Amino acid sequence: MTARTGAARLGPAERAGALAQMAAQELDVVVVGGGVVGAGVALDAATRGLSVGLLEARDFASGTSSRSSKLIHGGLRYLEQLNFDLVREALRERGLLLQRIAPHLVRPIPFLFPLTHTGWERPYIGAGLLLYDTLGLSFGITRGVPGHRHLSRRRALRVAPSLRKSAFTGAVQYWDAQVDDARYVMTLLRTAATYGAYVASRSQVVGFLREGERVTGVRVRDLETGAEFDVRARQVVNATGVWTDDIQELVGGRGQIHVRASKGVHLLVPRDRIHSLTGIILRTEKSVLFVIPWGRHWIIGTTDTEWTLDKAHPAASRADIDYVLDHVNEVLAVPLSRDDVEGVYAGLRPLLAGESEQTSQLSREHVVTHPVPGLVMIAGGKFTTYRVMASDAVDAVAHGLDQRVPQSCTDQVPLVGAEGYQALWNSRHRLAQSSGLHVARIEHLLQRYGSLIDEVLVLIERDPSLARPLAGADDHLRAEVVYAATHEGARHLNDVLTRRTRISIETFHRGVAVAQEVAELMADPLGWDADHVRREVEYYTKRVQAERDSQEQDTDREADAIRLGAPEIVPVAVPEGRPA
Repeated sequence: MTARTGAARLGPAERAGALAQMAAQELDVVVVGGGVVGAGVALDAATRGLSVGLLEARDFASGTSSRSSKLIHGGLRYLEQLNFDLVREALRERGLLLQRIAPHLVRPIPFLFPLTHTGWERPYIGAGLLLYDTLGLSFGITRGVPGHRHLSRRRALRVAPSLRKSAFTGAVQYWDAQVDDARYVMTLLRTAATYGAYVASRSQVVGFLREGERVTGVRVRDLETGAEFDVRARQVVNATGVWTDDIQELVGGRGQIHVRASKGVHLLVPRDRIHSLTGIILRTEKSVLFVIPWGRHWIIGTTDTEWTLDKAHPAASRADIDYVLDHVNEVLAVPLSRDDVEGVYAGLRPLLAGESEQTSQLSREHVVTHPVPGLVMIAGGKFTTYRVMASDAVDAVAHGLDQRVPQSCTDQVPLVGAEGYQALWNSRHRLAQSSGLHVARIEHLLQRYGSLIDEVLVLIERDPSLARPLAGADDHLRAEVVYAATHEGARHLNDVLTRRTRISIETFHRGVAVAQEVAELMADPLGWDADHVRREVEYYTKRVQAERDSQEQDTDREADAIRLGAPEIVPVAVPEGRPA
C-alpha cells in the first residue's frame, strides 16, 4: 500500500467504524485532543506499532491549530532570548517538513526586515540572521530555503514598493516557510489512520476511567448521536493545549504543568492592498508583526495579550484590530483601513507559565509529565516542533507500558500526498490537459492535496458539475467540498468554510454567500435532508454575524459576550467535575 493509493479516508463510515473499534478493545494508547500535537502523537504511536485511538470534541484543529500565523519557522525572537536549542530544533523540523515530510503542504516564503537605525542595526540583525541560517544546517539537513541577503533602501523598495521610503533606512531579506495549519493537521490525521490509528471528531471525553489511582481509559460521548461508551487504554495522552490545566486539576494532578493562554489576532487583506514580492517582519514594543503572503491575500498579525475568557471561541475586539492596523501602517506608504479587512481570526497560544507577567516572555518549549499513573500530559511548544513534542509524549507512553516499544520514526514518514508530489507538479500541464481543468486549478489542487489529487479528480470524472468553482468563492472547486465530507472528516458546514477551506476569512462576505451551495453539496455524502441543510446555513450565518459584531466591541469581555451569542451547532458541554 502506498500513500498515494492507500490513504485512509475520514468519512462518516470510517468515523463510525473507528468509534466502534475503540469501544470494542483495549488500546495501547488513547489520545485526547485533535490539534497538531494530538495528531502527531497518534501518528508517532501508530508508526511504532502501538494500537491507538484519537478523540476530538469539536472539529479537528478547531482550536489553536487552525488559528496560528501559519508559519513554519525557527523563531527569530528566540535568538534574542539566547534560546539557541529551541531555534535549532525548530529549524531542523522546518527542513524536514519542507523536504521530506510534507513538501506538498509546506513551502518557502521570503521576509523583508526593514532597518530603522543606521550604524549598529544592520550588523546586529545580519549577525542574527547568519546564525539563523547556520543553525538550520547544524543537523546535516539542508535548510530547504535560501540564505539571507542585505538590501539597500532602493533595492528593498523594488521588492516591496508599498513601504514608505521615510520609514526605513535599508533592509535584510531572509526565508522561512508557511503552511495551511488546519489542512496540515487533517493530513497528519489521515496519515495516522493510514497506519492504523482510529480517529474520530465530535467525540467528547466526559470522564476518566480509574482503577484505584491509575487512569485506565476515558468515557466518551458521541456528540452526533448522544451515545456514551467507554474506551479502555493502557495509557491516555492528554494533548488539549490551552485546556491542559483544567484537565490536570480534574484528574487530581499535582500542578506539574501550568499553561496560560495568549491571544493572537490576525487580519486578512486583499493582495492588491500591499504591493510587495515578499513578506515583511516588523518589531513592535511587545513582539513582532508579520505581513505574510497568502495566495490572493496577506495575513497580518499578530497580537500577544493574555486571555482568560472562553477558550473555544476567542474573540477579536476593535482594539485588537486597530493595534494591528496601526503598527503595519507605520511602514506603509498607503495606509490600510478597517474597510480593507476581509477576514479576522483569533487564536490562543498555550504558553508554559513562568515568572514573567508578560505572555510574550513565557516559554514556547514543551513539557511532558505523568501526573497520575496511566496518564501522560503534553503541553507548550509551537506548531513547527509538533513532531518532537509527539515523540517525547510517546516516549513517556512507552515508559508506562510493560513492553519494548521502538524508537520514533516519524522523521522518515512522509504525510499522505507527499509521495509522488514533485513528479505530478512537474507534469501539471499534462495533468491539466487530461483532466480538462486549467493548469492554475491543477496547481491549486496539488498544493492542497499533493498526490491525493487523483481522488479529487475521480469525483469530477464521475460528476462533471463538480469541476465548477463555487459561486462567490471561485478559488475553490465544488469537488473540494464533497471531498472534505467524504475523505477529510468534515461533519458540518463550518468545518468546510473555516478549516477545510479558508473561505470564512478569505472573502469579504466571510462565507455567507456560498453557505447554501456548500451545505447542499455536503448533504448527499452526510445524509442531510432539507431541514438539516437549513439549520447548518442558519447556524453559520449567525456565527459570522456574532463574530462581526464582536469585532466592533472595545474590550475583550464585551467581544467575548457578543461572540458567545452564537452557540455551537453541536454543543460541547462541560459536565460538573469532569473534563472537557
